[in-house]
Amino acid sequence: MSYDFDALIPREGTGSLKYDARDTYFCAPDVLPLWVADMDFAAPEAVVRALSERAAHPVYGYTLYPDSMYDALIGWLAKRHGWCVEREWIVMVPGVVPSLHAAVLACTREDEGVIVQPPVYFPFFSAVTHTGRKLLLNPLREDHGHYRIDFDHFEQCAAGAKLLLLCSPHNPVGRVWARDELERVLDIARRHKLAILADEIHADLVYPDRPHTMLATLAQEGDNIITAVAPSKTFNIPGLGLSALVIPDAGQRAAFRKVFEMLPPASANPFSVVAFEAAYREGEAWLDALLGYLRDTRDFAAVFLAEQAPQLRLVAPEGTYLLWLDCRALGMGDAELRDFFVQQAKLGLSPGALFGEGGSGFMRLNIGAPRSVVAEALQRIAAALRERDAQRR
Repeated sequence: MSYDFDALIPREGTGSLKYDARDTYFCAPDVLPLWVADMDFAAPEAVVRALSERAAHPVYGYTLYPDSMYDALIGWLAKRHGWCVEREWIVMVPGVVPSLHAAVLACTREDEGVIVQPPVYFPFFSAVTHTGRKLLLNPLREDHGHYRIDFDHFEQCAAGAKLLLLCSPHNPVGRVWARDELERVLDIARRHKLAILADEIHADLVYPDRPHTMLATLAQEGDNIITAVAPSKTFNIPGLGLSALVIPDAGQRAAFRKVFEMLPPASANPFSVVAFEAAYREGEAWLDALLGYLRDTRDFAAVFLAEQAPQLRLVAPEGTYLLWLDCRALGMGDAELRDFFVQQAKLGLSPGALFGEGGSGFMRLNIGAPRSVVAEALQRIAAALRERDAQRR
């Protein structure tokens, strides 16, 4: 089958956060929005069909999670990641962000330490601070655009912590952690009896030059690993809000269920359920085509920036559809940098400062859009930089 990722699909007026909140977030309703981490592509046809068929049934009552949905996820993890998951390990949850909070509550007590590795998706911080835990920062080390874990410092943090929130693949820097890096993480965690919540929501969005290893596939008996997965990023259905935690340890599953029982009950959404199953059961060919398209867009952006905007350095992602732009050579503060992209380039991007320590001077650009849109954004950047240089002469 062929898939038209070049199609321009208008999203204004659909309640889209990415488009309809531009005036609120940027005070500029006309910026080209490449910030929120959803894609501007149509979801797989199988998902659209499943939603249409469910919508055609006129009763939208309380809904169960059917066995067929679990089977679809289990089959996907086995085929794409070589991970054999048992049905009873899976706990359905309303999203990965609630899972971060649940992990902190289930695995730690008040004032105990939780390790976060910035720059990282900002809900990682609030999951710790909003629950009264101690935030321990283990900043990633950046060397000429390559990020790695500071293992010596990680070991120091682990000595005073109970939980690591691991982003794998990493948002926003785009690292896909190598097997030996993950094994070293596990080795340190074992020595310090550290639980790990592995947010692997981007696990399926990796490029061929860096295969993804799911942390749990490296586990040994006694390891305490909770894995968060979802079809939301992979198949562009984040608005449907359904994900899963895979928790092999029965005691840990009970702790998570106790946390969720303390919260208002969240019943299954009939549309989320059918989309979840259809995506994992029938979305593979679409995803393979998408990954080829995103790879070509990533490579196109890398060449363009090197030739037309050498003041910026691209941290080319090994996974995700997010570009991490190093803008430090421009010599701007974070507020000035944000204003430059909004006012001069007419782009709505995510400021790197949102992602914590190490994010200052960076911007995150979402390439999950038709290539013509990404090309327009890059051309705006180059033109704004040329104008800036001319004014400084």
